[in-house]
Amino acid sequence: MNKSAGATGAYTWDRSFRLWDTYFALIWLATLAFVLGTGHPGWPVRITAAALLVPLIPLFVWVGRPLLKGDPPPERQALGYLVAMTALFLPSAILVGETRLMTFALVPQCFMTLRMRWAITTVAVINLAPVVGWALLWWPSDQDVFFNGLFAVVTLIFSVAVGSWVIRIIEQSQERAELIAELDASRHEISRLSAAHGAVTERERMAREIHDTLAQGFTSLLMLIQAVEAELDHDLPQARRHLALMDETARQNLAEARALVAGGAPADLDGTSLPGALRRLAARHQAMLDVTGPVRPLPAGPEVVALRSCQEALANARKHAGSSAVVGIELAYAEDTLTVSVRDDGCGFDPDVPGDGYGLAGLRARAVEVGGTARISSTPGDGTTVTVSLPVSPVRSSS
Repeated sequence: MNKSAGATGAYTWDRSFRLWDTYFALIWLATLAFVLGTGHPGWPVRITAAALLVPLIPLFVWVGRPLLKGDPPPERQALGYLVAMTALFLPSAILVGETRLMTFALVPQCFMTLRMRWAITTVAVINLAPVVGWALLWWPSDQDVFFNGLFAVVTLIFSVAVGSWVIRIIEQSQERAELIAELDASRHEISRLSAAHGAVTERERMAREIHDTLAQGFTSLLMLIQAVEAELDHDLPQARRHLALMDETARQNLAEARALVAGGAPADLDGTSLPGALRRLAARHQAMLDVTGPVRPLPAGPEVVALRSCQEALANARKHAGSSAVVGIELAYAEDTLTVSVRDDGCGFDPDVPGDGYGLAGLRARAVEVGGTARISSTPGDGTTVTVSLPVSPVRSSS
């Protein structure tokens, strides 16, 4: 019978087996005391019976115990072990009837090591043979034979009941050990999947942050470099203005990189309000900003999403609408909603056609993370409008 499932099951069985050790030892000591303490037969017979019980201890420790802890016990070896135990037990039980107390230690071992058929056969021999041998050896009265035989039958029934209980306990221990092993494996798998999911989520977050800040800043620098190269020969003042803008963009990118490493707020929001950050952003992109509603401080989450969404929408406007398009930004504060909208009158595009990269997908993901929505309205040749609505705490009216 399988008594363990992995290290946890083995530990559980080892711990419970100590109780069996204690139980067997107590039964052996009690049997020895009864054999030596009885008044019949005489001392030589009682000492002989007690001497036959002594080898049961080393036989159990060196042979029986390892077999009982087997997974499962080899039945042939277990049968040989129980035959040896019975061969020592039967002569002692025939000589002194009190030795039959030892059946309470032998019977559980039969059910723990043998199949049910062999276990019941062995248990029947252990319970009935001593009474038959004792009656033939000592020829007691009919009344003693009757009561001892009745006691042997009751003990046999009790032994089968206890044996069935032992088997159920072992099976339950096995199932419990297997369940614990499965739970441990599931817990480790859940932990691994959770860590993997967390890593993927963090990579996606960093990808959005880099796309919305550093990547766009480097794209702006490349475009400004191209503009400066074209202006150096014929429009030096404009080239200087673009160089100044390159310097500002590079410094802004450096600040954003430091903010990403530190895990703090975006550089544009550092020390200023959301409308102030959007005004600076609009100035860099030569866009117009319109703020409506009661401006108030908001939690960092909605403000960061609004700023990043505006950055992404402006980057898409510059990419798709063209440099000559007019771009407008609207920031609306409502009682329980913050809305930022970026529109342009450029060439537009088909929003149903899937695009590459993290742009609009990242914009939608940001809005969803804080319980908001992102809507892109665009038609080829008719401009684009990106609208992000975010839930915010409602305004509390003063009493």
